[in-house]
Amino acid sequence: MGAKNYRQLRLGSCPDSWGVWFADDPRQTPWPRFLDELAAVGYDWLELGPYGYLPTDPARLRDELAARELKVAGGTMHGLSGLHRAGDFDAIVAQSRKVAELTRAAGADQLIFVPVPGYRDDTTGAYLEPAELTEDEWSTLITSANELGKIVAGDYGVHLQFHPHADSHVETQAQTERFLQESDPAAVNLCLDTGHLAYRRADCVQIITEFPDRIGYVHIKQMDPAVVERAEREGLAFGQAVAMGASCEPPLGLPDVPSVVEALAGLDAEIFVVVEQDMYPAPFEKPKPIAERTFTYLRGTGIDG
Repeated sequence: MGAKNYRQLRLGSCPDSWGVWFADDPRQTPWPRFLDELAAVGYDWLELGPYGYLPTDPARLRDELAARELKVAGGTMHGLSGLHRAGDFDAIVAQSRKVAELTRAAGADQLIFVPVPGYRDDTTGAYLEPAELTEDEWSTLITSANELGKIVAGDYGVHLQFHPHADSHVETQAQTERFLQESDPAAVNLCLDTGHLAYRRADCVQIITEFPDRIGYVHIKQMDPAVVERAEREGLAFGQAVAMGASCEPPLGLPDVPSVVEALAGLDAEIFVVVEQDMYPAPFEKPKPIAERTFTYLRGTGIDG
């Protein structure tokens, strides 16, 4: 950890913060409005979000972004989560290639792999598979992540960032640390999602401190501790907790954002810090005021990029 440099932190946001989780959700904010409001709030950087939400024609995407003076921090790969299943690997690679190609064409070099759907149904809470991987499945997960990272780096010049996620097989601090200890840093690093890790009681600052060279990207958000406690007490799925308001506006939840930002500012690297607020149902009605307040708060913590 080096001297504090807040200017190396690049603040951005993504479609998730406007209520967009799937490219074809009819309730979601239309993409032109998302881009207009994102720029109006003051953001310079965005993550692309679900593939197919924003235009996938590279020339059109570049034109739309340029018209609003926006730049791309990274692309988002989700919807195929089975890195622990060898039979799913080819499909994951095929979809990741599409995302990586668009990401690179948009001028970015970060691909965030979000392992959803996870082991529970977000709506019913039903278990779709065991919550814990076998040793063989762990080995397959690590091998697949390494190989996927090598493919997207070698063919597209894009760096793979693995995203721990509640109700996925890498969700706790111990699982996140194991992933970092066993995976190849030349192939894959960590998208530190402060909200998901806090939801599972992880210490984000400790992870940053212990693995400073593996923090490649950040999703920043907070969790309401009262809702987290209820979800634990009642055995709810993460999606059910989100529907109850688990994800909240800073500074109302956990983790402590200034402490996280301070730890990130000590890293000797430029880091994208992207707001990803899974706030339901508010963003379908009023995402821009939430985004404005969040932007103002985060800039007040010292993020200057």
